[in-house]
Amino acid sequence: MSQFIQTIFDMLSNMGYFGIAVGLMIEIIPSEVVLAYGGYLISTGKLSFIGAIAAGTLGGIFAQWFLYWIGRYGGRPILNKYGKYLLIRPSHIEVAQKWFSKYGSGVIFTARFIPVVRHAISIPAGIAKMSFPKFSIYTILAIIPWSILFIYLGMKLGSNWESINSTARPFVTPVIFIAILLTLIYIIFNWRNKKREKMING
Repeated sequence: MSQFIQTIFDMLSNMGYFGIAVGLMIEIIPSEVVLAYGGYLISTGKLSFIGAIAAGTLGGIFAQWFLYWIGRYGGRPILNKYGKYLLIRPSHIEVAQKWFSKYGSGVIFTARFIPVVRHAISIPAGIAKMSFPKFSIYTILAIIPWSILFIYLGMKLGSNWESINSTARPFVTPVIFIAILLTLIYIIFNWRNKKREKMING
């Protein structure tokens, strides 16, 4: 681990629960790594399991709220200009916007488990002015299990928490598969509803 990243983790450790939340809000380091480190801190007795989950959920939702409101009031021009400072590339926004346009608001939940799309999906939701309460509910429902998974794995790994990526792979792969399956079910459900409405309306 580089000295810079180690310094960040030392700072987060000193900040306790707030440090976990901040780590997820600024996301200089991938969320799964920060959450795993939170699990490691649980194993040392510095944090509690419930407290770490709460901190991870709050940090995750605040980060996504921030992206949502940028999308809603700034739109693509602001994101194209300043997105690089948020570690979000225009290509990420393009993919996320295509997903949102094609699959609708339900993809806010399922996309959280899919690489590349999961961090940028809040932006097209804001641009499309998706209902903020609905956006928040879908986001929270996805962030909680994600936080539990990586915090738990980090706790079990203990001092070996840095190997989280290889350890989590057998767990994350089926989660991604289920997320894609749920997306397909949602698409079919929406398609059938629209078809039924057309038949009723003539």
